[in-house]
Amino acid sequence: MNIAIGNVSLRHVSVNFNQVMRSLVPAVTIAMGLLMKKDISTTRQLAVLPVVVGVAMATFGDMSYTALGLVYTVFCVLLAAAKVVASGEMLTGELKLHPVDLLGHMAPLAMVQCLVFSYFTGEVADICRRWSAEISPFTGNPMVLTVVVVSGIFSFTLNICSLMANKLTSPLTLCIASNVKQVLMITFGTMIFGDQITVLNGSGILIVLAGSARYSYVSILEKKKRPKRQKSIPGSTEMSRRGDVEEGNPLISKS
Repeated sequence: MNIAIGNVSLRHVSVNFNQVMRSLVPAVTIAMGLLMKKDISTTRQLAVLPVVVGVAMATFGDMSYTALGLVYTVFCVLLAAAKVVASGEMLTGELKLHPVDLLGHMAPLAMVQCLVFSYFTGEVADICRRWSAEISPFTGNPMVLTVVVVSGIFSFTLNICSLMANKLTSPLTLCIASNVKQVLMITFGTMIFGDQITVLNGSGILIVLAGSARYSYVSILEKKKRPKRQKSIPGSTEMSRRGDVEEGNPLISKS
């Protein structure tokens, strides 16, 4: 649904405005995590700030929008953050689903949502009108079906990789990676197509790259400290001793 709402919002706002707003997804993810009482350190929260600011600078440009487009874009940002948080909870929470299993549960619901939105936005009627002349693989252009199938394969692969990354890292890390992807797309577009970027855009790209490196460094440090904290929990030694006694293993063998 978040992709569909994002595409609809592009009818009412500029691409730059949409990208700047989507750079706020990590901040919204932090807020949702804190509401769910997740342990997100202050150091990690501060490490996200340069990435958010950098993406906003890198994508800054034509900022035209309408009131309806603003509502759509804000809704899209909330849905994107809710998606990674909810999927992360199902992958690492009590259910601990496999990414393929989770995708199998999500795909039918996503199909129903797409059909409903496409019907009310007029896309179904447009496809029916153009089917015989342009879209049908038998009478129209066969490349249309090829593009749809290849796009579906790529989308499936992308979703599996995204869910696996969410399971192995965290929803916040996945949002940071998504922001870095946006900046890399701008960089590659500049190198391949010769797109012009301003000093503000270039500075934003450098800030995002430095900020993402800083976030990765903070994440690695916290992962290294985590086992030490678990070992130093008060009463953990006493609990382990009690466990040995309950299992019938004497703490001190009698000779």
